[in-house]
Order: sequence, then C-alpha cells, then structure tokens
Amino acid sequence: MSTRTSSEDAAPVPDSPPVDDETPDEEGAFPRLTDDQVATLEVGGARRSVHTGEVLIREGAPSHDFFVILSGKVAVIDAGEVDGERRILRVHGRGRFLGELGLLEGQVAFFTAEVIEDGEMLVVPAERVRELVAHDLVLSDLILRAYLVRRHLLIGLGSGFRIIGSCYSPDTLRLREFAMRNRLPHRWIDLERDERAEQLLRSLDVAPEDTPVVIWHGEKVLRNPTNAELARIVGLPVPVPDAAQDVCDLVVVGAGPAGLAASVYGASDGLATVTLESIAAGGQASTSSRIENYLGFPAGVSGSELAERAVIQAGKFGARILVSAEVTGLGSEGGNHVLRLTGGGAVRGRAVVLATGARYRKLTVPGIEALEGTSVYYAATHQEARMCGTDPVAIVGGGNSAGQATVFLADQVSHVHLLIRGGDLGKSMSRYLVDQIERHPRVTVHRNTEVRTVHGQKYLEEIVVEDNRTGDQDTIRVHALFVFIGAMPHTGWLADAIALDDHGFVLTGVDAVRARADGDRRIGAGLSRTLETSRPGLFAAGDVRRGSVKRVASAVGEGAMAVRQIHEYFERS
Repeated sequence: MSTRTSSEDAAPVPDSPPVDDETPDEEGAFPRLTDDQVATLEVGGARRSVHTGEVLIREGAPSHDFFVILSGKVAVIDAGEVDGERRILRVHGRGRFLGELGLLEGQVAFFTAEVIEDGEMLVVPAERVRELVAHDLVLSDLILRAYLVRRHLLIGLGSGFRIIGSCYSPDTLRLREFAMRNRLPHRWIDLERDERAEQLLRSLDVAPEDTPVVIWHGEKVLRNPTNAELARIVGLPVPVPDAAQDVCDLVVVGAGPAGLAASVYGASDGLATVTLESIAAGGQASTSSRIENYLGFPAGVSGSELAERAVIQAGKFGARILVSAEVTGLGSEGGNHVLRLTGGGAVRGRAVVLATGARYRKLTVPGIEALEGTSVYYAATHQEARMCGTDPVAIVGGGNSAGQATVFLADQVSHVHLLIRGGDLGKSMSRYLVDQIERHPRVTVHRNTEVRTVHGQKYLEEIVVEDNRTGDQDTIRVHALFVFIGAMPHTGWLADAIALDDHGFVLTGVDAVRARADGDRRIGAGLSRTLETSRPGLFAAGDVRRGSVKRVASAVGEGAMAVRQIHEYFERS
C-alpha cells in the first residue's frame, strides 16, 4: 500500500508540547548559553522585564533584536491564521536564545514568540549579533548551527506562508521551486487533492481560477505573484527596477559555489560587490543533501548549509546578494559593463564574474512533463524526500549528484532503483559513493538501463526501462523519479556578447584570445589571464566555463582566483 503523503501531510505536525515543559535540544538547535557567553552578548545589549502574553517576535514582521532568556519561559508559536491552527512548536527557558536564520539574513519572522511565564530578557540588537557571528568563533558556531537547524525544523513543520494551487499549474510549480530553493518555511496545499483547499479559498474570497495564491500571515493574499513579489514579502533582497545605481567594482552573475566565492573574496578585498542570482543562492550544489568530500567537513555538509554559510559570510564583508535578479543582456556604457535585468533596470560594474553555472538537463521521455514537481524531481533534498513518504523511487544518472541522492534517499524510502546508461558505476562517480551504494541493502543498481516512458495520472506509478544492449524492456513500480543526467550552461543571453564553444560554455584564457572578434590574438593584448573571456574585464568561473572541473571545491577555487585576476585587470587598465 502506498505511503505517499498529501500536501498537508507532507509536513507532519506533532502534538503541541505542554506549555510547562521545555523543548529538549535537537541536533544543536536549542543550546543553552553559558554565563560567560551571556556576559559577552550583554556588551551592547540591555536587560528588561517581560510579562505573560507579551509578544517578542511576531510572524510576518521583521525582527531587529536577539533575545536571550534570563528567566521565565517563552513559547514559539505557529499562528496558523489561514487554517485555524495555532500550534505551540517549542517552549524555551533560562539560557536559551530566540530567533532563526532570518535574523541574520534580514528576513521577516516565520513564527511568533510569546512570553508564557514572567521573567527577564537580555535584548541585543541584531546588528550586534551579526558582528559577533562574524568575529567570535565559539558564539558564531553555536548560534549559526542552531539557526541553520531551526530553519530546517521550521520547514519540516510546514510553518510560514501557504501556497494554494494545483499540482498541474506551472505557476504553482514555479512558486514551490522558488520557496524550496530559497529554503523558505511554507506549506503547499494542493487544489487537486486537499479537501480543505476550496474551503480555504472561499474564506479568503479567492476563486479557484485565480490560483495559485500565496497566503502570508493570514492577512495578505498574493494572486499568482512573481518570484520577486514573493521575495519582497519575506524580506529577500531583490533588484529595484529603474532605481539609480552606482557603478560597482564587481558584479557577480550567479550565486552558486563559484559566484559565492567571488562575492566573499571580492567584498573582503574591499571591492563594492553586487551578486545577481535568478532563483536562489547555492546553485546546483544546494540541491545536494550531503557533500562528503568537501575539504574541512569530515562529517559532510549539505549543499544548502554550505550556501547559507557563504551568504552570511559574503554579507559580513558587505556584498549584496540579490535574488530574482535574472540577467537578460550585456552591454557597455562609459567603459563599464551593463547587465540588463528582467523586469527593467540594470546593474553597472567595472568588472564582471560570470558564474551562472549550468541548469539541469531534463529527461525527454513521453509523459514526464505532466509529472514534474509532483513526482519527477531534479533535486534530492529533505523537502523532496518528505513528498515521497516511504514509497520506492528511481534515480537516473551516474555522476556524483545521482550518487549523493541515492545514498540520502536510501535511508528515507523503502527502495531506490539507480539507473545508469553504462556498465561501470565508478566511471563518473566518486569511489566513496560507489562503495556506499553497492553495500546498501535498499539500493538496486540497473546497469546499461534507460527510461523509455513513464506512467501515472496525477502521480508517477511506474516507469518502463530498456536494456540498451539487448533491447529488453521491463516495468519498475516507483512513485518518484529523480533525474541527474548532467546540465547545460546557462549562457543563451551571452551568445552575441562573448565567445562560446559549440556547447555554449564560455571560452577563457588562451581559447578566448584565439576567438577574439577584433582579430587581435596576441597573448599580450590583455587576455593572458586564465579566467578572462574574450571581452576584457569579463571573467568566468565554475561550471559555466569550458574546461572547468565539475566539483564544488574547484568552483570555489575559481571564484577566488577570478577576484585575484580582476585586481590585475584593474592595475593594467
């Protein structure tokens, strides 16, 4: 019997804890500060008395203060104005601190914190806490770790805003992807399957044909909002169309590992840095549940955690990272590069790092498009895993992304079928992943196998696969399909601006010199820098560049190296 979860059940809601009981710590989410740590925070903070019923943090509003509980108790509440559920999620007492990741990133609160027992608080301005996170190693690790886990827990609980829309709607899929990729707490209510969806819409005076809608804090109804509109509501920084813009020293296009590295190193070197990201920081790496071979993380690190840490680090040095900032064209003006944005507006910079990475390649088989977003996925994070329940799944691909997804999902679902076109699993996959896959009891590797068609009405029910040596076909019953078959460079908007190879990857260094449109092929013509493109002052780093090594560490290294070469470019210009 299928254990697939519905949209409401995808984030199971536990019974509220008794208000007298403190929530136990969970994976470092709710640590208790020592007296010395409280004393450190008190420099620049102030003590004040609080009383039962007082709201310290309100869902939907920005929070400007960091609260440490010196005495008394505070409940963390999901207000639930949309569906009438007011849930006590956590209860905290002496030594605990409030807040989550949004406090460090300037987002609004996704919960309400209310005093349930009179006491005293230490109130520290958020800016002061950001400074401590940037400079105090012990407090930094404690607070950042807690905030990262809390965000993960909030997402799992289905807190935050609601998306109401049909699983068949491309706009519903777009909003869900934006929310998931930006790691925003939310709950999707499927108009096709959830019995309460139409009742909720009637209560909000919204017709089904006006969906998808986003309900924020039970008050604001956004009818089919753009990604930028949703971003503004939750406090994510977005471009302001037609606003006057100063010329930046460095504009980074793309906030994957290479782009984030360029942002951190550029800003830390004193360059006025703006980073433009079309969807969410982290790039393809953020879709990896665990990266085990990244230097400095012996226990592994999720792609989303790596991205969040890099975003905070870049902000510490003054870089501005804008989301829903899709670049559509490249020009020049007054000796500066001009990057034109979707929706109007432009950003100008003395130098540019192209770090747009690559976008996942879709599997082209009959019937698959109708199932994308409901049971066909191109990422394997905790959110997709929750949608699968414990049903068997199939994964297509033979690289590290497919391997990481296999290892992760095998611990979540009843069985994983890994399909690879060739006969050697280790040809494109790291050995540590091959070893884990081959000894996992819930993984079956299907070699020399390709998907020919998929079957299912609203959700995937089975796939038809074929042995590419013999032509024999077989049917595998699975309820989700994960696709990791490589990616294509995101460079269509650059076709007439710089030199690309036949596959769309950006040419750099000597290759770019040879392709210069002006015919000047001298290495000494200013294009000896290995990451510079055929356009002086325009650099490429990471997966978008021809010849790059498709690894997170390599992308980070190229992002840092690009900044070094930009300094050389400035010195010679």
